[in-house]
Order: sequence, then structure tokens, then C-alpha cells
Amino acid sequence: MTFRIALIGKTNAGKTTIFDTATGINAPIGNYSFTTKEPSVGITYATSPCVHKEFGVNDNPVNSKCIAGWRYIPVELMDMPGLIKGASAGRGLGTRFLAVAATCDAFLHVVDASGSIDEEGKIAEPGSGNPLMDYREIEGEIIQWYKGILENNIEKIIKKIEESKTEMGAFNAIYEVLAGIKVAKEHVIQALGDIGKSPYDIKGMNDQEMWELASKIRDISKPTLVIANKMDITFAERGFKSLKETLKDKIIVPVSGNYELALKKGTEKNALEFNAAEDNYIIKDASLLNQEEKKALDFVNKFSMKEMMRTGIQFAVNVGTFKLLRMNVVYPVADLNKLSDKKGRVLPDAMLVPDGTTVKDLAAQIHSDLARGLLYAIDARTGLRLPPTYKLKDRDVISIVSTMKKQ
Repeated sequence: MTFRIALIGKTNAGKTTIFDTATGINAPIGNYSFTTKEPSVGITYATSPCVHKEFGVNDNPVNSKCIAGWRYIPVELMDMPGLIKGASAGRGLGTRFLAVAATCDAFLHVVDASGSIDEEGKIAEPGSGNPLMDYREIEGEIIQWYKGILENNIEKIIKKIEESKTEMGAFNAIYEVLAGIKVAKEHVIQALGDIGKSPYDIKGMNDQEMWELASKIRDISKPTLVIANKMDITFAERGFKSLKETLKDKIIVPVSGNYELALKKGTEKNALEFNAAEDNYIIKDASLLNQEEKKALDFVNKFSMKEMMRTGIQFAVNVGTFKLLRMNVVYPVADLNKLSDKKGRVLPDAMLVPDGTTVKDLAAQIHSDLARGLLYAIDARTGLRLPPTYKLKDRDVISIVSTMKKQ
């Protein structure tokens, strides 16, 4: 199962620079509206401490990488075209963007913390823009789009509710029009509960109530982290502070996409060594660093110490994966004695699974035959038998026992 995170935000907020740094794909970067005409998809990595040291073995990763004791597990990252006000009504690349973005599992909302873009998303003097307003405008466009889907299908929803004989059938009527944008039935149930409504109430909802429902569904189905970008530019700290003080229910990560890209280039020419999992740089050959790379390294060191917190693109990806999507890392093996697959590769796969995933769910994800003949799993640490209903925990190493073999 592949999970996808989308970079969203206003035009010229710096999404493409962040995408390029995170994935290594050179997408067009420029200071003009709609540089990204089509969504770009690349692979970035969520990092987690590898279990091989705990078990005292040397691993042979297949679906991931192990570097300096950390597993780098692939995650799809999508760079979306920038949004502007009016996107939900089709302005710019709006509706096309929203339809694709909504198929992702979580959002990283990139905001220009320095206030260097105007209302139209054009480059402006630092401090002249309003980062908080930029955030609210884009969120408003997304909510309006969700609301439009509900309103445009309201007759269909009401008809199905009236035909349904159960409350669950009524929930289904709403869920079915949103299923194509990765909204689950549970999301609809939770959203209606949060605003104190039943599915039968949708027929008489006024504009404000429909907005509240759309807003809740959007928040629940697409958990979002805010990236405060361009922290190297004057006025950015002011914008970052405003975002933190106002958006108290959001995780906000400070980033300088331009400087991180410069440092990435420094690692590519072997001047630096970057441990992405620990978010630090080691100078290998200072003579190979240009002025921009030296400034970038100085900024990252000073800013991280000043904020006394983790910063940067890798941290944002990890938070998006493990905090927003609530993923756990699980290591399935065939041979418990060697902790290997049938080819003898030790700890070959590190799989991201949502919190609440059971042994049976994992078996089905690996191969349908394993799930059909599933008996139990064995915990590599304790030797205990785990029933099919056992909910997997982060860093579990298990062997699945089934009457049917993976073909």
C-alpha cells in the first residue's frame, strides 16, 4: 500500500523547491504564477530507527534503505500547482488541482512566512504580504470545493437517504459522493458527530452548516501540517510567530527551502554529509562550499539552535507520516531464526501501516493467499503467537503463519 502526501499552497510559496529537495526531481522553479502546470510525483523517505541493531544482525533492505542505523521508507510526494483565490470556482488551475490533491492522504501546506507574495501569488517585497491570510485563503478554497461537491450532489444524497431504511444507509448516501477523493465513511460519521448533526439533517442544512460539515470532512480526511517556508528572508520570523500564535491546532514546521536545496547541492559534490534522519550536516571539505552553501549552513545551524526544535523538510515529512497519518513501521519476515525472507535477506522490508492495522490486514497487504489461509503470526521478540485480530505496534517484527503460501 502506497501513501501519498501532497504539497499545497499559494503560487510562489516555494512548494517546488521543497519538492525538489525532498525528492531529487528537478521540476521547473520560477518567480511567476503557475510555474507548476501539472502535478509532479516523486519519492521521498520517512525515517525510523532500524531494528537491526536491537537484534544484532546486519540487514539487507529491499523495499527501503538503511543508513547509519535509520530506515528510509519510501513515501510518495506530490507537488501541486499553486492555488489562488477563486480556485474552487475554476480560477487558475484550481478545480483540476483540487480534484487531484484530494486523492492524497495528507497535506503539507506551504506558506511563505516572509510575506513575499501578494494576493495574486506574485512576488512582492518581503513583509508586504500576509502569511496568515494566505493560509486562510487556500484553506477556504479547499473547503469551498468540498462544500460544492456536497451541494452539487444534494438531490442524489437526499434521494438515497429517503430510500434507505437505516442510519448507516444514510451515512452511506453522503459517503458515496465523496469516496472518490479518499473520504472514508468513518470520516463522514465523525464530522457529522463533531458538529452535532445526524445524516438526516443534511436536507435542511443552511449555508453555514454546510460549510461547517465540509470543513470538518476536509480536516478529518486530509490531516494537514503547515510548513512556514522562506525562513531565511527578512520578516519571516514575524510571519512564523503569527502562524504559531493563531493556528494553535496545527503543527507548524519552519523551513528554508532555498537553503536546504543549496545544502543538498553541497552534499552532491561531497562537500557536506547530511544525515537526514538526525537533521544535521557535517562539513567534509569546506573548500568545496560556495558562498550560498556557507550561508545556508550558517543559517540552519543558528536557526535550529535559536528555535531549540527540529526544523526542515525531512522533519516535516516525518511528522506528516508518523503524526498526521499515524503510521507504524512493521517488519514481516519468513524465517524467525534468521529474521530473513525465503531468499535469506535479513529484515528485507520495512512497511508503513496505519495505526490499528491487524495481522490479518498485513497478510492481505502482502498477498491475498496469506490472508485466506491465515492462522496466526509470531512475534520475533517474545515468540508469542499473535491472533489475526492483533493490532500491530510500531517496530513489530513478525512472521505470518498461513496454510497457503504466497505465490
